[in-house]
Amino acid sequence: MSDPLRRIDALVEEDTLPSPRVRQQLRLAAGLTQAEVADAIGVQRVAVARWEAGLTQPHRGNRLKYAHLLRRLAEKHPDAAVEGASDEE
Repeated sequence: MSDPLRRIDALVEEDTLPSPRVRQQLRLAAGLTQAEVADAIGVQRVAVARWEAGLTQPHRGNRLKYAHLLRRLAEKHPDAAVEGASDEE
């Protein structure tokens, strides 16, 4: 694959977000509040609440930070990264 295509793939992958439900599951599995996530990204708590509810999507800069955070949480909590993971844990 040529170098420009790799750069394009990297852009697409680095800001790909899981479903809103999985976003919430990852945050909860890590024991984080919406306020803590918001503070780490540099937004208000209501923005994280809206992202988790699927009402809005983060803008490009925030999307990159949020996607990075979620990828790291998924590495630590792989079970929470599964769509439809049980709330009964």
